[in-house]
Amino acid sequence: MTSRILPSLRTMAANITSLRQGLSFTPEQRIAKNLTGLIPHVMEDSNKQCERALKMIRTRQTNIDRYLYLSSLKYQNADLFYRLLIDNAKELMPLVYTPTIGDVCLQYSTLYTRPEALYISIKQRKSIKTILKNWPYPSPEICVVTDGSRILGLGDLGVNGVGIPIGKLALYTAAAGIHPDKTLPIVLDCGTANETNLKDPLYLGMRSKRPSVAEQQEFMDEFMTAAAEVYPEMVVQFEDFESEKAFNYLDRYRDKYKCFNDDIQGTGAVVLGGYIGAVNLSGVPLEEQRLVFMGAGSAGVGVAKQLVEYYTKRGLSEQAAKDKFWLVDTKGLVTKDRGDKLAEHKKYFARGDNNGIQLKTLEEVIEYVKPTALVGLTATFGVFTESVVRALKASVDAGGLGRRPILFPLSNPLTKAECTFEQAVTWTDGTVIFASGSPFSQFTIKLGSDQAITYHPNQGNNVYVFPGIGLGAILAKATRVTDNMIYTSAAALAGSLNAEEVHKGLIYPRIERVRDASVIVAREVMKAARRDGVSALPEEQWLTWEEWGDPALDKYIKEHIYDPAL
Repeated sequence: MTSRILPSLRTMAANITSLRQGLSFTPEQRIAKNLTGLIPHVMEDSNKQCERALKMIRTRQTNIDRYLYLSSLKYQNADLFYRLLIDNAKELMPLVYTPTIGDVCLQYSTLYTRPEALYISIKQRKSIKTILKNWPYPSPEICVVTDGSRILGLGDLGVNGVGIPIGKLALYTAAAGIHPDKTLPIVLDCGTANETNLKDPLYLGMRSKRPSVAEQQEFMDEFMTAAAEVYPEMVVQFEDFESEKAFNYLDRYRDKYKCFNDDIQGTGAVVLGGYIGAVNLSGVPLEEQRLVFMGAGSAGVGVAKQLVEYYTKRGLSEQAAKDKFWLVDTKGLVTKDRGDKLAEHKKYFARGDNNGIQLKTLEEVIEYVKPTALVGLTATFGVFTESVVRALKASVDAGGLGRRPILFPLSNPLTKAECTFEQAVTWTDGTVIFASGSPFSQFTIKLGSDQAITYHPNQGNNVYVFPGIGLGAILAKATRVTDNMIYTSAAALAGSLNAEEVHKGLIYPRIERVRDASVIVAREVMKAARRDGVSALPEEQWLTWEEWGDPALDKYIKEHIYDPAL
């Protein structure tokens, strides 16, 4: 009986890379690469290859089946995969990331067919550098890392959460043009509290509960030290860590390493970008804006802090800006005298002006606050009930004619959204300024036999900012990712809408224009890095761009992004 030795990951990567053009190889290329007979004799242009792939996708029965086909295509022909994703962003991004990726993560150990990431167990902590060096593609520029402890709104999925870094990095490439060979998805396996996974005979992770927070912290310290040593130019993005760890890791590493947290900072920036446009459309003066947040986890607090900065940059003191926010969690309004032990990240927004009143429900908070905006980050479907939404509208209407309520149900995936777009439109009589975390379809109301009005939803998708933040940090050779770079990404996003989008009353660009938005975000992030003194680019380079303006910097960015040609 003979044994077969499997090729190394590096050999596999080289073989896959050699086939990236699929059926568009010329006869000369086929001969030079010894491909004659290994692929069909026919030569096809990119349009024909994309047509075949799209037909395959559209004839699959479920989104999981579509995801698996796309995953296989990415492995076999990355250029075709990204050409498809770039040119069909509206149709395919929901299959590559939210909402489909949530179902993929839940089933990852069952769906697994091949490695797509680095899997680092806490039991391998002495070998972290070796594992990092095993990655088959040299010198990655951007890494997304998770420990799977809080995946979307699905809870602790352990190693199954690796689908998030894989999907996220596909969007870095599709939306901002970071070359796929320069991306690195990582899952840190510290065990899981998920009993279903622990009892699953096919589960791919450690079959144990998570160790102490202190031990996980030590493991994370060792990972960050090793990553900076092995790949010193790589930007690290934290993703889907449980709230307390998310804030702790960001505070612990942000001044030492080039890193950011998309759940806290990216979500905050994309919501801020939409909120800037929403305030302009709302008819409510800035000084009268009042915001209720349902959800006080890492994303909720991160978003609220970004919006506080929006107000301080417009002349309010930090305290006056903070006083515009009321945060609600499962126990009610977050107050200093509620009687429970508040998590550290909630203390910043805990109210001290409630005069001993403890409001237990969202309805009570809305009646008390009379908000102009309601933001949901609860991962609880339907928590924005008809009575809640109508109460929001009533509080806005009481301020005067022509005012519109701002409603952002931002939880992912769709099954966790606080309300639907149709509900929001119906319950506000069409006046709502709406943005969701996952995509909803447009909604049409018939006004008569031959008249109808169509409402267009906004999706506050982090894909509008995190790819541009990462690209800007990479191209600026930033030594750190500063708060100013994050805030600037939001302001750049708000300014990226074209005339047609503004006319439609949108607050985000159409998803088909996400690459255009990413260039604008990356450009402004680069400039912010220079202002903050963290860009390692030569000063002469910056002086040249200053002389010739944004078109010169845009040209530089576009020259450095991946645009697959088949």
